[in-house]
Amino acid sequence: MSFADDAARMLDALNATPGWAQVRGEFDDATVAAILGEAARVAAEIVAPLNPVSDRVGATFADGTVRVPPEYRTAYRTLAEGGWLGIEQAPEHGGQGLPLALFVAVNQAFERAAPAFMMAAGGSRAAARLLTEWADEATRESWVPALLSGAACATICISEPEAGSDVGRIRTRASRTEDGWQVSGQKIWISFGDHDIAPRIGHCLLARTGDAPGTRGLSLFLVERGPGVVTERIEEKLGLHGSPTCALRFDKAPAILLGEEGRGLPQLFTMIRHMRLIVACQGLGTAQGCLDTARLHAQERRQGGSPTEPAVPIANHADIRRQLDEMQAQIDLFRLALVQTAVAADLSTDDPGMAALCGFLLPLVKNFGAELGFDTAARSILVLGAGGYTRDYPLEQALRDARVFAIYEGTTGMQAQDFLLRQCLGAKGAALAIFRDLALAETAGLPAARALIETFSGFFRDTVAPAGRPAQLAMAEPALRAGWIAVQAWMAARIPGSDSAARFLASAAPELERQIARAQFEAGRA
Repeated sequence: MSFADDAARMLDALNATPGWAQVRGEFDDATVAAILGEAARVAAEIVAPLNPVSDRVGATFADGTVRVPPEYRTAYRTLAEGGWLGIEQAPEHGGQGLPLALFVAVNQAFERAAPAFMMAAGGSRAAARLLTEWADEATRESWVPALLSGAACATICISEPEAGSDVGRIRTRASRTEDGWQVSGQKIWISFGDHDIAPRIGHCLLARTGDAPGTRGLSLFLVERGPGVVTERIEEKLGLHGSPTCALRFDKAPAILLGEEGRGLPQLFTMIRHMRLIVACQGLGTAQGCLDTARLHAQERRQGGSPTEPAVPIANHADIRRQLDEMQAQIDLFRLALVQTAVAADLSTDDPGMAALCGFLLPLVKNFGAELGFDTAARSILVLGAGGYTRDYPLEQALRDARVFAIYEGTTGMQAQDFLLRQCLGAKGAALAIFRDLALAETAGLPAARALIETFSGFFRDTVAPAGRPAQLAMAEPALRAGWIAVQAWMAARIPGSDSAARFLASAAPELERQIARAQFEAGRA
């Protein structure tokens, strides 16, 4: 399936999603198809050629400066001039003001094309949303239009040598002076922390401003590349070689306080939530690209058949056909779940129920988008056999690039705790109840799907909710996987009669029981 074919499937997924008609406003199918088609063209012609360059040339570091392939600058300028960097951003700052649902439909094509290159855009567009919400007017006017026009880029700047996921142990400090705030400390694993795409780089940075322990003492700042900011190194990584992962040193660097002092982490989640949605796009785009490579190879590669006849395409063999169809089923269901998450986010401003549903779905699409990208790359390599393990095909790069999707913006374990503790158990189970009601209503004609949703809901009611906190934490990861099975059952109702829905439902019940058994076993050990 080409980029154009993928755009058509995204349009089908949008139209299959309740709420899209409310979100789309004045855009008819022809307009949406034109937007998706143009994105597919730009992704294929402008962005995709960067993917092998990103891996084999990559980023370099010398004399305190990071350089990326020169082709990046031209492509980034093209994205900016086409309005693609601001498609979901506020119009008053130079954005297009389009729905998040349309953003994910577009962005998965760009992420499919060159995920390492798109890391620069991901951090910048998430920062634009953060600054729109939390920066003062002068900072907002200085930065957001610049981010959307490509004149500036931005990072999310959290991790430190002794504080990765444990954000409450951050030691970087900010102090107030007569001239404003200054930040001192070290940050690591900062994607595009330095580069030569744009002259300005803004770091959205957490630093400690008081003596309160844990996350309560953290405030959010914007620190611009310049005096007091030093790039110490870039990491040598398994994949994403074209995305420079930097260690940065801040020494009394001038900083701008964003929002309210001491509320840095809750405010930063405006950026984190958007980046988790982008990770889901990365996973979907990578998976679809890998499957297309595998399917094309299976149609062209000839092996087997009668020894007295010419060899047949390996796509004719039952085992190859099964592998391709299983991957397609997982992609089809995930695409629908991603669009549903974005539609819920679009509706959340005026509908608290949709806000709760978005919170319920986001850790699922982040985590299982990450797994979808990596797993599809791995399985596609097997379809190609020995050839898939070589650089003659893009699959080995995709496998290496996609491994980090499940790490940044919150690992699987962190998504699991968010899903179980905050989304399913928080607010007296409100989000879980909303999911259950919507999913059961939509699967009224699909008994197998309804049974999965009821089993999952009963598991939370009878097993998870009454358990103590240690047992709940122990159950989090299998509960996350059980939840994903229930969501896929819901999505199967949107493609009734399809091979993808039937294939999923044929094996989902035993897998759901397995995850529930895993959860019960881990709870017993807690």
